[in-house]
Amino acid sequence: MIEDLWYKNSIIYSLDLETFMDANGDGVGDFEGLMQRLDYLDSLGVDTIWLAPFQPTPNRDNGYDISDYYGVDPRHGSSGAFVEFMHQAHKRGIKVIIDLVVNHTSDQHPWFQEARNPQSPYHDWYVWQEKRPSDWNEGMVFPGVQESTWTYDKKAKQYYFHRFYDFQPDLNMENTDVRAEVQRIMGYWLQLGVAGFRVDAVPFILETPAPGQKKPQLRFEYLAELRRFLQWRRGDAILLGEANVMPEETKNYFGEHGEGIHMMFNFYVNQYLFYALATADVAPLADALRATQALFPTAQWAQFLRNHDELDLGRLTEEQRQRVFERFGPDPTMQLYERGIRRRLSPMIGNRPQSELAYSLLFSLPGTPVIRYGDEIGMGDDLSLKERDAVRTPMQWSDDRQAGFSVADHTIHPLIDQGPYRYARINVEAQQRDKDSLLGWMTRMIRLRKQCPEIGWGEWQLLDTKVPTVLAMRYEWRGNALLLLHNFDQRAREVRLTLPDETGETLVNLLEEETCTAEADGAHLIILEGYGYRWFRIGDLRHVLRRSTH
Repeated sequence: MIEDLWYKNSIIYSLDLETFMDANGDGVGDFEGLMQRLDYLDSLGVDTIWLAPFQPTPNRDNGYDISDYYGVDPRHGSSGAFVEFMHQAHKRGIKVIIDLVVNHTSDQHPWFQEARNPQSPYHDWYVWQEKRPSDWNEGMVFPGVQESTWTYDKKAKQYYFHRFYDFQPDLNMENTDVRAEVQRIMGYWLQLGVAGFRVDAVPFILETPAPGQKKPQLRFEYLAELRRFLQWRRGDAILLGEANVMPEETKNYFGEHGEGIHMMFNFYVNQYLFYALATADVAPLADALRATQALFPTAQWAQFLRNHDELDLGRLTEEQRQRVFERFGPDPTMQLYERGIRRRLSPMIGNRPQSELAYSLLFSLPGTPVIRYGDEIGMGDDLSLKERDAVRTPMQWSDDRQAGFSVADHTIHPLIDQGPYRYARINVEAQQRDKDSLLGWMTRMIRLRKQCPEIGWGEWQLLDTKVPTVLAMRYEWRGNALLLLHNFDQRAREVRLTLPDETGETLVNLLEEETCTAEADGAHLIILEGYGYRWFRIGDLRHVLRRSTH
């Protein structure tokens, strides 16, 4: 049954252990601290936590340079602390997914240290060349920061391949021993209770690098292998893929018959969403939604606003990208890699009404919403920090010293203690006492999203509002229907809609005491204030509730 797929209507909360809550006072977040905040996440309405890498690491890239896949970095606690955290999360009905970072390892991983000996059986676990390839300085993930994709190793006397930084050598997925080891890693964490994996850098895992070859071949059968193993070990576990690809390529990742990954982040819609927020023009966003509409029934999009990286605008045209830069990242210090913006949502947007519009839209998009820690209270960014660290400052719990995150004098990243987003002003404790706070509003919206399973499971269509700044979506599932409208203009707009094939003439507002009845010609007249949004259930609410119980 499609409604058995728990991920279709989950609320996913993304957090980085090192910046969430420090319990032992060393300035770095840990599992003990996270356990102390599980009740907060439960009260917010979160039912799935996505953990960034927490395994042992030299920590040169936010933990994405892993040196041991089977442990917990001592900064965060022990394997025992992880098991206790899993127990406490499950007690509250919260699932946990973790990062699977297997495109590359740290250069400090014992595998790579062994692989530097060309006679070692581990040598073929990585990708090597005797001579420097002609394209040694092409294909960098971080242009302007990263200088090459092939680096000479003096001990091996060969060049090794790395899509990311030179301290992150790529694993050779063509080696069956490597793929078997990846499955052992998955099996280990599944045995400890995780509900699945966010798979980092999926396209690069699948590629078979060949020097001088412009378009590497992608081996999608590797995804099918992972999926089969996952289903054998835990039938309801999921793979959530990071693959910033064009819509026509997504079927390969999900699988023709749903044999690929379960979920993917919808980077394509995300970029046009910010274009709509910047310009009030919803037509490109509508086109992006339609382009990503056709999915296998078990597949699902993960919809998001911001994450731990920059806001990537690489799929927009140059003109569109400049429009977004002008609105949300006009200063060059706010931009990154010539394609993105390194800011959090609230300071980027700069006003509460448009922030509400953005999150209302997120919760209303077809798919599963993913929230980034701190965005529920409108945390700011620190542009004095390098690159993507600007959006990775510690969680602001209270106006106490170090924002209640830690008692240490020095924390993993500095707290935001100056300006309008300082922790004395923006923190969880203050917003929990304020009924009109962003946190209170977010909690209500999460509750509303959970009351609307049509969004996760139902069929949807875009309706023509004849107003270029208003997006209207209609969902239907099991005879129940929703109408969701969002006005991207700062000015009020009037919408006149005739709904297709409706038996009822009533729209019931799910956020306020309001009922909209069709006029004599069957059309509904709806007035949306500037940055306004409406969530309507179509038909008499009492009748809908009676139907849903049968």
